[in-house]
Amino acid sequence: MQRRILLKSLAVAPFIIALVRPGRAAQEAGVTMSVEELQKNWKEYLVEGADVVLTTEPLKHSEAEWKQLLTPPQFDVLRREDTERSFTSPLNDEKRSGVFVCAGCSLPLFTSAMKFDSGTGWPSFFTTIPDAFATRRDFKLIWPRTEYHCVRCGGHHGHVFDDGPTAHWAALVQQRCGAAVHPKIDKS
Repeated sequence: MQRRILLKSLAVAPFIIALVRPGRAAQEAGVTMSVEELQKNWKEYLVEGADVVLTTEPLKHSEAEWKQLLTPPQFDVLRREDTERSFTSPLNDEKRSGVFVCAGCSLPLFTSAMKFDSGTGWPSFFTTIPDAFATRRDFKLIWPRTEYHCVRCGGHHGHVFDDGPTAHWAALVQQRCGAAVHPKIDKS
């Protein structure tokens, strides 16, 4: 029985790979700019008067201060590197144009044009706003992964995977408790 499931999975694999062909996610999202242009022009997605910080100067708080500033789920994800369950984040279905910011310090992290549907159940992005993150190796699941943290507050935001929309883009899995979105409302 398990052998049949394995053989069926192997037979379907090429079709699944074809669905994630290079550029498909960006095309479906209507993204016409290059990654470099998206990174350079990210402020176009920022709503006027948004409560964000534009400095990456390190923000330090004690554990007790973080517990007061964050909700319990945010604290668990950002400070304890916990993982929320997949398909539970409202940010996964967020379609409005805007900027995703760190829930710990309001540093802009991604724009809506950088987001794609990875099918994982977590909001995913193929690039970031420049200089928003630092990365480090994580061996919590035995094999090495790359986790990324906000450069300002050190909050844990997820992991980097090399299976994004194109070979050189990485899928950044963003956890709902680690970010908030500032949608840009079209006033016309």
